Amino acid sequence: MTTTLSQKDIAATATRDEPYAFAATLFLACAALLAFPWLSGRVTIPWDAKAHFQPQFVFLAHALHSGQSPFWTPNVFAGMPQIADPQSLIFAPFFLIAAALVPEPSFILEDAIVFAMLAMGALALMAYFRDRGWSAAGALVAAFAFAFGGSAAWRIQHTGQIMSLSWLPVTLWLLARALDRRSAGSGAAAGAVAAFMVLGRDQVAFLGVLTLAAYALYRVATDDKPILSALAPLLSGAAVGAAIIALPLAFTLELAAHSNRPEIDLDGAHKGSLPPASFLTLLSANIFGTDGPLAAFWGPPVGEPDLYLARNMTDVYAGALTLVAVLAALGRRFVANKEARFFAAALAFFALYALGRYTPAFALIYHIPGVDLWRRPADATFLFGFALAILAGYGFTLIERGESRPRAAALIATMVALFALAAVYAAHKAHLAQALTPLALGAALTAAAVMLSLAVSGGRLRGVALVSAVAALMTADLAVSNGPNESTALPPEQFDVLRANTKDPVIAFLKERLQENAAPDRRDRVELAAIDFHWPNATLVNGLDHDLGYNPIRLKILEDATGAGDHLALPEQREFSKLYPAYRSPLSDMLGLRYVATGVPIEEIDKRYKPGDFTELTQIGKTHLYENKSAFPRVMVATCALHVDFAGLEQSGEWPEADYRETVLLEEPPICHSRKGLPPDAARARILSYGNTKIAVEAHAPPGGGWLVLNDVWHPWWFATLDGAPADILRANVMFRAVAIPEGRHEIRFVFQPLQGLIREIRG
Repeated sequence: MTTTLSQKDIAATATRDEPYAFAATLFLACAALLAFPWLSGRVTIPWDAKAHFQPQFVFLAHALHSGQSPFWTPNVFAGMPQIADPQSLIFAPFFLIAAALVPEPSFILEDAIVFAMLAMGALALMAYFRDRGWSAAGALVAAFAFAFGGSAAWRIQHTGQIMSLSWLPVTLWLLARALDRRSAGSGAAAGAVAAFMVLGRDQVAFLGVLTLAAYALYRVATDDKPILSALAPLLSGAAVGAAIIALPLAFTLELAAHSNRPEIDLDGAHKGSLPPASFLTLLSANIFGTDGPLAAFWGPPVGEPDLYLARNMTDVYAGALTLVAVLAALGRRFVANKEARFFAAALAFFALYALGRYTPAFALIYHIPGVDLWRRPADATFLFGFALAILAGYGFTLIERGESRPRAAALIATMVALFALAAVYAAHKAHLAQALTPLALGAALTAAAVMLSLAVSGGRLRGVALVSAVAALMTADLAVSNGPNESTALPPEQFDVLRANTKDPVIAFLKERLQENAAPDRRDRVELAAIDFHWPNATLVNGLDHDLGYNPIRLKILEDATGAGDHLALPEQREFSKLYPAYRSPLSDMLGLRYVATGVPIEEIDKRYKPGDFTELTQIGKTHLYENKSAFPRVMVATCALHVDFAGLEQSGEWPEADYRETVLLEEPPICHSRKGLPPDAARARILSYGNTKIAVEAHAPPGGGWLVLNDVWHPWWFATLDGAPADILRANVMFRAVAIPEGRHEIRFVFQPLQGLIREIRG
């Protein structure tokens, strides 16, 4: 009688004596050691992690602990729908829970969450290996390569993409288990975790979904089980996942329709391609000087025309043992396993995707639905590292079990040839002397990896001793090669302005001046331009209202009117528009832009600036501070309305002649009520309360009535009531809000209701 063993039985038999618990415990200990420089507070993850995600994290915590909704923020870009912004962290479970528990999130807490998520993904990858019946030592190789190698290490500052990457192995493990066992419960769990990945709404999440979908189809097609038996786990996963993502994804898609970047054309995507020479970093992390001063960096994208990548985006080093394990195990036995075949194909696909314009493949890939939403093919290096980690762990399993026996001479010759190629490239670029030291380090680490692989193949290391040796080599290698550097770790003191209790003198000065000039109708805005990379979103932390900010996604209505770019860390990044050609403009007054802080004299930013346009108040260090004394209040009552075609006005840039303290521009029929003979306060307004998503205003209109103007950016998800009755919010002065009011005293309330607004837009 023949008994057919299930995948579960095969895995249990193969891993019965594997020290998986020891390997997982050892991984966590080594992971804590690798993360210690950040967790100790000696350094912190810089760049986007601090400039963008830390302020979002703090804003979320402040909103929750003050009893407010975090769904809208008035603190950047004259108002932004956070609930629809993929980078707001509202739908990031780890950050949301932390924000609910901790009123003032620290730099260490943000960094700890990032490392915890990577560790979660690594442990899930080990669980996937265990279910496949692969070795604990191989799983450990994969875990280290995944969590501390490639883009996970070198692009750790891209918090959103790291989160998406971290959910991927968890989903893979649960999906594979669901298909192994044809389990609807595991399928539902996979769908829930996949939803958390999708809610990252970035390119890594998108590519992760493609990977998982392809894996599911591949498994259904190749499993020795009835195809229909896969329906229960797949449908349960799809149903659970869809239920979780439906609403947040709908918000984001609607935001995309109102944003500055609904799609990226092929030429635009090509500018984010990965140069082929970047793959030399698989041999040596710092062959190009990536971890040193920027001036000393010589690798791609330096010298590549029309390419927009930071130096760390081109580094894919995942450990010498990772590369050696793949190369040493290559052969017929390696590709005999169907899981390995899938991830080998995935590795090739993501390499071609990342290369972008450098191969014809991406022009074809670009036609896959959804690819045109993303601007940087090089982001596929995250998935490349994921697939490489799996293949390396599998290859090491084959070596350990004697199913693949590397030939010492061939393996050594291969590695020597690869390092010779790297040296020739460095010499060709006239940087051989600079590359010799990192290449020598890479060669030494590779020699250690080769020796370990040969020792394993010869049966001289097994069990706990082997796992310990793998952990020691991978930890030492990744600590030296991918350790703290200018791209991934900077002193936390550098980001003091992003602490709620900051002692920064510029922020203190602005807060003092805003307090001095406070009035019932005022909520003045500031601008922080060309000071430093991490400054634009400091207003989210410090409770100030910024007319601009830092975000790749902005409301189209704001960008069209003001020319707002995604950043203003440098003078040239402060863009203007036809309607807003210079700081001295009706639009700066309407924005209530009272104070401008610049890292250079203002005329270096605004070439049309004339002495006296603004009042220069003082200089604090390198920061110049200016005041616009004609800035309008946040709320006003206008008694005249002019009919204007806003699209035409944006094109011409010609503002109608009018007193904009009394006149509002509308796309409605014109009407005007004279204020002649009336006291100055006959038309007035004051703010009763102002929260993130709820604003109450008291307004007084003279005979004939008027319009309450709220100088916040117009958005269709805001609703208004006039004395408790629903009232229309009109688009006013191109990008602001207005509500028509009759004569007398009235209370107008504005409430941000995204669900109601979304339903209204869907209905048309």
